[in-house]
Amino acid sequence: MSSSDERFEVIVVGSGAGGGVVAGELAERGRSVLLLEAGGHYTAADFTRWESRAGHDFWWPIRFAFPASDGPAAALGPVTLIGGRCVGGSTVINTKVALRASHRELDKWHAATGVGLTREDLDPYYERVERYLGVRERTDDWDLKPCVQTAKRGFAAVGANLEPTRAYTDHNCMQCGSCLQGCPTNAGKSTLNTYIHRNWLGGHLTLRPNSLVRRVMIENGEATGVEYLDAATGETRLVHADAVVVACGSLSTPQLLMRSGVENPNIGKHLGLHPAQFVFGLFDEPQDAHMVAPISSHCFDFAADEDGGFAVEAVTVQDPIGFTVSLCDENGPMWGEPLVAAARKYRRWVGLLNMANDDNHAGVELDETGRERFSCDFQPAELDRINAARAFSTRVLEAAGASQILWSGLATTHMQGSCRMGADPSRSVVDRDCQSHEVARLYVGDSSLHARTLSVNPSLTIMALATRLAEHLDSGAGGQLRASGREQLVA
Repeated sequence: MSSSDERFEVIVVGSGAGGGVVAGELAERGRSVLLLEAGGHYTAADFTRWESRAGHDFWWPIRFAFPASDGPAAALGPVTLIGGRCVGGSTVINTKVALRASHRELDKWHAATGVGLTREDLDPYYERVERYLGVRERTDDWDLKPCVQTAKRGFAAVGANLEPTRAYTDHNCMQCGSCLQGCPTNAGKSTLNTYIHRNWLGGHLTLRPNSLVRRVMIENGEATGVEYLDAATGETRLVHADAVVVACGSLSTPQLLMRSGVENPNIGKHLGLHPAQFVFGLFDEPQDAHMVAPISSHCFDFAADEDGGFAVEAVTVQDPIGFTVSLCDENGPMWGEPLVAAARKYRRWVGLLNMANDDNHAGVELDETGRERFSCDFQPAELDRINAARAFSTRVLEAAGASQILWSGLATTHMQGSCRMGADPSRSVVDRDCQSHEVARLYVGDSSLHARTLSVNPSLTIMALATRLAEHLDSGAGGQLRASGREQLVA
């Protein structure tokens, strides 16, 4: 093991929507920040839409949440868990949808943990993130492609609203459909090409990719630094800081806290999955739903639990491996000649993506050997939402003229809530300022904070909370850092 005399004001573990923003914000304010990322450092030149390579290089190896029991939920099978493993994290491979949490959802947070955050509290941070990323409503380019026009016709026929989404994507977007393999034009704004790269050469942000953090070092009830594996040299290194922010995502953050000896029974509990399912409709003419901004529009008519508890995004078919790997019909997962026949008609399919509200009944554990394990336990109300979403999207596609309907298994990129923020230590892992209830100077800065799953894409809220955390640390309010008095710079 290599010990180091290196010391930073803040160490941030993970470079996605949470960690990348915390690190960039603090560096812009003149703080010395070490940003550690388990994955590699890639740029637009690497994003060539080679699907299998992207899955290997930019994504975490696919993980699964298996049903916790043999009840009705078991029939749905495991939920595929997808996340980014590169500098920029999942912001590199997501669809850049930028939506704010509603008052209704923040009320759920307060009921769960007493956190007491309101839209009035969060709106200034939403606004700051939106300015920084150039968030726009896609009013001028959302329905240019035939596949979106097809979907639009179906939504209109069933009396539902399909509207352009808001996204952190600029007008260099060529609608090539490559979002899940990284944006080749830098039109998609990730933390990689904004918060991190804008500060990387400025002297305050030190970026170390391929650095897997094994534990947070804790002495006398305070976080003092981290131990990490440098993949380039094979050495284990120790580095120190005045504060440590863990932002590895809802699947890995609780594991790191467990491995570091943080004792809180809520760690890994209350994981929300926001389960997603594709529904595909086959049309007579080519739709080319692989050559479009994957999510340019959405329908939130049924987003509230009492209205159905699901949202629908349009339009995408994924790339060929993603399309075929979990394709299902009324007989279950497809294989053999039926799967080959569906794949041969690839250009004629239009896909809608359903996202159902869940009630945070999933979890993260370490087994007796220290290996990760994920479980899900959907309750009847959650199953009703998943089924209602699929039935609705089927109606839309059939109304648009689809001659055949297929669907996928459940998957998610929207994992949330395994280290909840709250005022009550018996129901949460960190306090309202994101600091551990048990360990001083240890913070969580990612989607793990969410007390309940959001019905909208969570990345903008993750970034807003990360901006709020960076402001708190820089102000010296927690006593970890001296107050700097610097102003944040908005690019």
